[in-house]
Amino acid sequence: MASKRSVLITGCSDGGIGSALALAFSRRGFRVYATARDVKNMGELRNCDSITLLSLDILNLHQIKEVAGIVNEDTNGTLDYFVNNAGRTRFMPLLDEDIDMVKKLYDTNVWAPLQLVQAFAPLLIQSKGTIVFNTSVSGYLNVPWQGNTFGIYAASKRSLEILGDNLRVELAPFNVKVVSIVTGAVESKVHSHYKEWKMPETSRYLAIEESFTKRAKGDDGAPRMNNHKYAEGVVAKLIGSPGPKFWYGAAVGIVKFATSWFPTSWLDMGLSRGTGIDIMLKAK
Repeated sequence: MASKRSVLITGCSDGGIGSALALAFSRRGFRVYATARDVKNMGELRNCDSITLLSLDILNLHQIKEVAGIVNEDTNGTLDYFVNNAGRTRFMPLLDEDIDMVKKLYDTNVWAPLQLVQAFAPLLIQSKGTIVFNTSVSGYLNVPWQGNTFGIYAASKRSLEILGDNLRVELAPFNVKVVSIVTGAVESKVHSHYKEWKMPETSRYLAIEESFTKRAKGDDGAPRMNNHKYAEGVVAKLIGSPGPKFWYGAAVGIVKFATSWFPTSWLDMGLSRGTGIDIMLKAK
């Protein structure tokens, strides 16, 4: 039996939340298995003895089984925490969405996490472990295509949370916990692919492309929590006695209150500000 508690985290490339979580778990004495599609992208973790770097494309079933086998052998068949952190983002008006791109995003953000849980379930059941889903406040907001939500991205993150809710009930007989983190605004690489989200020339929203691009680049003025501060707080909660869901990150208290108590019409009006939709409404 492994002497240390163990955790596997997906999506640990440099500069992201996963990398910060790996370091936070390591500082608390965990044996950490940090994964990314390319281990070269995990330079921040390379010199930490308690962190094992593993190449994992979460859409590749062969690699998933291979990594599960490595962890199984290394820990004698146990895993205490499995953190589903990897994901992809997207900014695009829904009328302009490429359905093939939407399907790929759902493959990464919803179906891959389920496939990973299926592969690692025997280890988690053996150790009465915990599955963690990193979801988002995006799933609770309806900012047009951007801001705190990215349209399809928001839908995928809420879908992931619902998947976690069902797994929590289904895995209860095996003493496996399932926890969803509703993550607020955090420093990450989420906006680094903004050039891929160019509005098509035929878009009905082309007149507000400048506002769209500004939001896609992350220039929205919203405060963001430092990713290492976020990671330390999240790990502290996870190794304590978290409930099935907790909110963490910048402005989560405001978002939780507003989405619980404000009328939908107020939210629609407030969340449209600065997105370009407010400009279009004034021009009607």
